[in-house]
Amino acid sequence: MSKYVITKNMTESQRLAAIKKAADRFNKKIGRNQRVRKTETSFMDRYNDGDNINAWTDAPKYVDEYYGDRAREQSAYESEWN
Repeated sequence: MSKYVITKNMTESQRLAAIKKAADRFNKKIGRNQRVRKTETSFMDRYNDGDNINAWTDAPKYVDEYYGDRAREQSAYESEWN
């Protein structure tokens, strides 16, 4: 819940002061989040050269290791259609 309460019996200058305090607090929080984001995610920027760093780069080895004969049979079956 907000620490800054605006009521009906406040003057316009009091309301604007409360809004200014809330806005200052919000902007301070946004600035802090930006600083944290820049320091915590800087490692991601170093490896981003357009490639997906999470992509499996050795697909034929992976298929052979985990699927072996089944993958070769499927590939041979599909090549008959083309």
